[in-house]
Amino acid sequence: MTATVVRPEDVRARADEFIAYLETGRAAPGLYAPDVFLDLTLPRWRLQAEGRDAALAVRRESHPQPGRVPRSRFDPTPTGFVLEVEETWHHDAGERWYCRELFRADVGPEGITALSVYCTGDWDTARVAEHAANVRLSRP
Repeated sequence: MTATVVRPEDVRARADEFIAYLETGRAAPGLYAPDVFLDLTLPRWRLQAEGRDAALAVRRESHPQPGRVPRSRFDPTPTGFVLEVEETWHHDAGERWYCRELFRADVGPEGITALSVYCTGDWDTARVAEHAANVRLSRP
């Protein structure tokens, strides 16, 4: 795979579109390149998808609810970006869920060409409460 030089403002725009996608479930037309490769690692599972429709289907099938990204960190790389996010959403029964994710993306003129995702796994309300009762974080 060869890297294509993309303007820093275009890379940042793809990262912002990606966060909007997490929050709404709607992908901007140029978010993913037609031949995007997705590699998703979960605590006990790994999935891959090739192509825009297949990559969008992974998210839709495993996480159909729109969410909220209260905190994120964007770091540009020579070929794209790294995003670290906290995400919350309401699950089927209205219960609030939480996860932390790291996304490493390569970006080309047609959008994200490769995306590696590392997810902590989804924490339900009980897991979030258990964590809060047992762990004091020095930073959010």
